[in-house]
Amino acid sequence: MHVLSTAVLLGSVAVQKVLGRPGSSGTSDITKRAVTDFINTETPIALNNLICNVGPDGCRAYGTSIGAVVASPSTTDPDYFYMWTRDSALVFKTLVDRFTQNYDAGLQRRIQQYIAAQVTLQGISNPSGSLSDGSGLGEPKFELTLSQFTGNWGRPQRDGPALRAIALIGYSKWLIANNYQSTVSNIIWPIVRNDLNYVAQYWNQTGFDLWEEVNGSSFFTVANQHRALVEGATLAATLGQSGSSYSTVAPQILCFLQKFWSSSGYIISNINSNDGRSGKDSNSILASISTFDPSIGCDAATFQPCSDKALSNLKVYVDSFRSIYGVNSGIPAGTAVAVGRYPEDVYFNGNPWYLSTFAVAEQLYDALYVWKKTGSITVTSTSLAFFQELVPSVTAGTYSSSSSTFTSIINAVSTYADGFVSEAAKYVPSDGSLSEQFDKNTGTPLSAVHLTWSYASFLTAAARRAGVVPPSWVSSGGNTVPSTCSGTTVAGSYSSPTATSFPPSQTPKTATSGTTFTPIACATPTSVAVTFHELATTVPGQTIKVVGNVQGLGNWNTSAAVALNAVNYATNHPLWIGPVNLQAGAVVQYKYINVGSDGSVTWEADPNHTYTVPAVACVTAVVKEDTWQS
Repeated sequence: MHVLSTAVLLGSVAVQKVLGRPGSSGTSDITKRAVTDFINTETPIALNNLICNVGPDGCRAYGTSIGAVVASPSTTDPDYFYMWTRDSALVFKTLVDRFTQNYDAGLQRRIQQYIAAQVTLQGISNPSGSLSDGSGLGEPKFELTLSQFTGNWGRPQRDGPALRAIALIGYSKWLIANNYQSTVSNIIWPIVRNDLNYVAQYWNQTGFDLWEEVNGSSFFTVANQHRALVEGATLAATLGQSGSSYSTVAPQILCFLQKFWSSSGYIISNINSNDGRSGKDSNSILASISTFDPSIGCDAATFQPCSDKALSNLKVYVDSFRSIYGVNSGIPAGTAVAVGRYPEDVYFNGNPWYLSTFAVAEQLYDALYVWKKTGSITVTSTSLAFFQELVPSVTAGTYSSSSSTFTSIINAVSTYADGFVSEAAKYVPSDGSLSEQFDKNTGTPLSAVHLTWSYASFLTAAARRAGVVPPSWVSSGGNTVPSTCSGTTVAGSYSSPTATSFPPSQTPKTATSGTTFTPIACATPTSVAVTFHELATTVPGQTIKVVGNVQGLGNWNTSAAVALNAVNYATNHPLWIGPVNLQAGAVVQYKYINVGSDGSVTWEADPNHTYTVPAVACVTAVVKEDTWQS
């Protein structure tokens, strides 16, 4: 794996020059070298910011549970200060792939902590159900204390178990290759088995898509469910465990996956739903790159990135954004543009997403890798429109690496792929931070700040551009569509894993220098923004406040108490929140009070809460989560 030192950081002025900013002259003159410079600059920043969102010691996840993954430190408009099963699995799949390419003790510690946290999460009864019948594994998100989230949400979401299994299988493969199979059998397999059994049992039931908006069948979910069972069956055989149900169900999932293809030349990302959308969705691009297997070429059944269907879909999807975003104004066809989730999006008024734009680049880099490896490119009637937009003279046929057409296509697609990185880079702030979205007209970053998934999406796209690809997951026959499709499911059994402690010193069997992740250095702050999260049920006219023994909390004077905000309050999740700047290192005692509309004060029960404000390098903001003491 290509590892970049923090020494490549260029400073804010140079970074701004490389990244570009809104109002600059655009990206038509950004060369391949400029894209390389951006990637070299952004890579250590992205990795650092991603790790900052991992508990318990990440700079933006400080004090959260061990192995927790903060989706974003944003707590209001929107509130993403939770752990999503899907997001965290995708993030750790990125870290596992990075780790398996180059041993890193720092990443290994975090991978093991994440895996141990899944034991707790799998066993939590929640609004989706419990572990007894597996239904609780479909719960989409949790509190960062590794406890249930009880608020209203789009549930169940059936992609999480599959994605988590894929991430854990990736680390299991590394352990087995380095003679640590007993660790996989004792610690990881019981977690993976629960997730695989869930997929085999529930895959044919509808659920919410990865955007948590559409209840139906999601292409992204189904593609990853197929991969999880294929890869899971192989791991089961290696461990001497039963995986027959996975082998039985996987082909039927692949058969169902074909139903998402439209004769109009693109993937309808959600079916069995009534969402009123075209189906053109980043969902399909993300599915293609997350199930990329460099060993099976341009296989169309699994919608591999270079398959004719995946390329046709990419063109239709990208073109749907050309005329709806102001930032894309004046950019001609055949040139990269900023893209979002889907063209009908209205969330934050519908904008480009960093992760969606990076995902298109990644699919193209995946395709380039396979074409170069196999030494040929096949253009079919399905993919012809994609290729002709980039190389107008191309016709249907197969072109070997010795042909000028092959070279023309490679050059054109490389430029096209780099263009998507450039489009996102134009709207990356000079500090390299990645939010969820950027404004469709001005390019200003929007919505959740420091989105962990955004950083992961950049890192995987950068790796693919460098020719670093994930290991193969397809087994013999695993990508063959059966002649007859059925909705076969297999009811599974579920049990709580018990082993969570990894043996020490599980290093590579062959000598390697390796690396250890080291956060980018920064100062210890003198004050910290502590955001209080209090679960307290109230009635209209009441306000929850926090009061304590320091000036910032009113010195126990209830008239000077800090009022919290009910912006995220819900009947089944009565959350009050509010930030207070407190001195770093201070030991604070405090309580919550309920203040009525008439000024009456009700104190929560004893004892006082005691909290030591962290005085830790880079930690400038934390969240303190409490529940009203009755």
